Amino acid sequence: MKTKYIDLIDQTYYFPQEEFTLNKNSLAFHGIDLMDLVEQYGAPLKFTYLPKISDNIQRAKKWFGTAIKNNNYDGDYHYCYCTKSSHFKHVLHEATKNNIHIETSSAFDINIVENLKAEGKITDETYVISNGFKRDQYIKNIARLINKGHKNAIPVIDNYEEIDLLSAEIDGSFNVGIRIASEEEPKFEFYTSRLGIGYKNIVPFFNSQIKDNPKVSLKMLHFFINTGIRDTAYYWNELMKCIKVYINLKKVCPSLDSLNIGGGFPIKNSLAFEYDYEYMINEIIVQIKNACDDAGVKVPHIFTEFGSFTVGESGGAIYEVLYQKQQNDREKWNMINSSFITTMPDTWAINKRFIMLAINRWNEEYERVLLGGLTCDSDDYYNSEQHMNAIYMPKYKKEKPLYIGFFNTGAYQESIGGFGGLQHCLIPSPKHILIDRDTDGNLTTEIFAVQQTSDQLLSILGY
Repeated sequence: MKTKYIDLIDQTYYFPQEEFTLNKNSLAFHGIDLMDLVEQYGAPLKFTYLPKISDNIQRAKKWFGTAIKNNNYDGDYHYCYCTKSSHFKHVLHEATKNNIHIETSSAFDINIVENLKAEGKITDETYVISNGFKRDQYIKNIARLINKGHKNAIPVIDNYEEIDLLSAEIDGSFNVGIRIASEEEPKFEFYTSRLGIGYKNIVPFFNSQIKDNPKVSLKMLHFFINTGIRDTAYYWNELMKCIKVYINLKKVCPSLDSLNIGGGFPIKNSLAFEYDYEYMINEIIVQIKNACDDAGVKVPHIFTEFGSFTVGESGGAIYEVLYQKQQNDREKWNMINSSFITTMPDTWAINKRFIMLAINRWNEEYERVLLGGLTCDSDDYYNSEQHMNAIYMPKYKKEKPLYIGFFNTGAYQESIGGFGGLQHCLIPSPKHILIDRDTDGNLTTEIFAVQQTSDQLLSILGY
């Protein structure tokens, strides 16, 4: 009878997979023995596997390059990284090894761009696409970047006042984009995105504020929808509406030559994840080319802004099961030595799913459990609602420590959780490890941040 944890995984999913393999009785991630990591650094533990960032960037570049070549598409492709997904220096330094461009969303992002330029990670040739609602400091920082000669800085206009605000701060002429306020899915509580300018208003906006303005040139049309790039009628319908706007704009605006189709590539959230990236990219290129050819306009250069896709699959978290509580005849709670609310806030806030697997004891019997965090909040848990199905773990044994891992957590969790700041119930942020490979392919590790101390938290609180 197959009652071991490895049997459960093997009969439920295709296993092993590219990034997940088994090393005797414990889990390996991209060839990293995770129990070795635990034994060296302890748990709770967060880690970032830096090579995965470059791997995903190169995969996307290859897919777009192939689609452009196969369809004789007469335009270029530019990969941008959304800094808001993870602003950390180690992430940006790894990403910029791959000749990418940057998308910003707030004032301090520009300071990061300037830091990257000072260190030689990017140049004046790097596109800096500035999205978001712009006021005061953000406007000033964008203007400073442009005034210092960054010719490929493109602020994307989000509302009707931003042209005048930018013009007042920027010394010479400058390029802009316009963001489309896309319509949301029917299940949303609102019909139209709060960001950007409505489809029907974009050409009139160009005619009134840009067409005869000698200081401003329209370079880019920006399109993004909340649900991301997915093979749904909703996505294709919104994309076609966007392409029609581009075509109408191009006919009256020769300087327009770029279409930014935003981001939103999904990342792996379970071992059963399936997504045909190559098909979606090819179909996007085909749709744009066919529409432009039919209208007799030149196809645009394509920009994408991938955040989660860039950095998400590089991150992970490891916890130890401290104790098991049998609360009734059916529910067993495995209590972890950290908090889901503080270390993976998306599980609590939006029921986001991550890959969750046992780290050790794969050759032992399993049981159905719920996972609970350390805070005194009833919402600090991870269960089947977030995990797609029931959670099974090797049976809890007090004398045999059990470790569990959550994977592909590299996007947003540190920012939303308030890295380095206060945590709910003053649960400290765990130690964070950076994992890389040297030129010979050997693993290297370093501590990026130690676990928060009581002194750090008390200092923030004013004690």
